[in-house]
Amino acid sequence: MSTSSHVPENAVPDTQLGLSNEEIQLLRHGQQTVAAAGGGGGGGGSTSSRAASRASSQGLLVMDPSSLAALGRHFDRVMQRIQQQLEYLIEQSQQVNLEVYDRAGNLVDNADREIARYHSLMAQIDELELDFDRIAHIREIVAGFRQRAEDLERELERSGSSRRDRHGHGHRHSSHRSHGHHSSSGRQRT
Repeated sequence: MSTSSHVPENAVPDTQLGLSNEEIQLLRHGQQTVAAAGGGGGGGGSTSSRAASRASSQGLLVMDPSSLAALGRHFDRVMQRIQQQLEYLIEQSQQVNLEVYDRAGNLVDNADREIARYHSLMAQIDELELDFDRIAHIREIVAGFRQRAEDLERELERSGSSRRDRHGHGHRHSSHRSHGHHSSSGRQRT
């Protein structure tokens, strides 16, 4: 009875995450990259990555802690590569700057080319910094949803064990459950 459009119950539309269009595209690309990398991982990872890939193609973010953790690790690696590229470009721009000042008196034409190169490097740095900020924003949202998913998973586990206890203990459990629910909601507000 399941169709090819089966979507995990624990998925939210990526358009409701407070992301810009560019960030949504980066998120979807990240999900596809993680799914492609996790496809050969075997067992549960493979199933999870297929579900994440399917959800991503439908504009959804799967709220599964392992999928969100993998996505977070992916964005950590992307941010590290951007940071390395930024450091390289900053070093290059500093070299250009020194060369321009060293040769400015003798080689005006060369200085103009070096200044153009410097402006190009600065534009690349600006773009990388913007990408870094976008990915950092996505990473924060993914981390928040991962925490929520883990909290929900724990709550469901507690709820499942409460049902088993209730089946075995009758009325005594229902008063315990309402007390447990009250203290749980009190902790969430803190």
